[in-house]
Amino acid sequence: MHILIIDDHSLFRTGLRMLLKQRFNTPTILEASSTQEAIQCNAPELDLILLDIQLQGLNGLDSIGLLRRQWPQTPVVVVSSSLDPRDAADALACGAVAFLSKAETDKTMVEIVASVLKFDAVAGYANSASTSDRFIKAKLTPRQHEVLGLLCEGLSNKAIAKRMHLSEFTVRSHVQAVFIFLSVTSRAQAIVAARRIGLFE
Repeated sequence: MHILIIDDHSLFRTGLRMLLKQRFNTPTILEASSTQEAIQCNAPELDLILLDIQLQGLNGLDSIGLLRRQWPQTPVVVVSSSLDPRDAADALACGAVAFLSKAETDKTMVEIVASVLKFDAVAGYANSASTSDRFIKAKLTPRQHEVLGLLCEGLSNKAIAKRMHLSEFTVRSHVQAVFIFLSVTSRAQAIVAARRIGLFE
């Protein structure tokens, strides 16, 4: 397994490399601080590219097309500190197969990477409805799935917080993560998307 991490923060690359090596069977982890450096590494085959949005030089979103031309069969996952659903939507529109927040737990990061590797035959997130639907199911954590279910029941963040014994801040964070995973920007859109892919009736 060959995984390329493109991020201009060396500490994050190191932490992510250690996490992946602990979880997966002897992966070869390649690192680059920019897209230009990544292209120059001349890796013949890659199973996964993990790409930050905010890079020196060419930014992550503009890099996706270039990376996919270099490695057309390799899925690109955007890993970003951004929680803006628009960044997630832009990443998916540019050809990324998933959008992963750096605020996620190690467990969730590993789960999403494993899900991407499992479905790595998909050329693009939006190109296969059935596979992308399974992708979304795989990426939602149990807690996010529960929040989405209550959201589909029409509960407010305050009501969800009371039902789940969580703070409203925590619920807002989960709702924001659900928006990113479903590539939507509103509660109404999230409900429609969840029902469309069969997460909830």
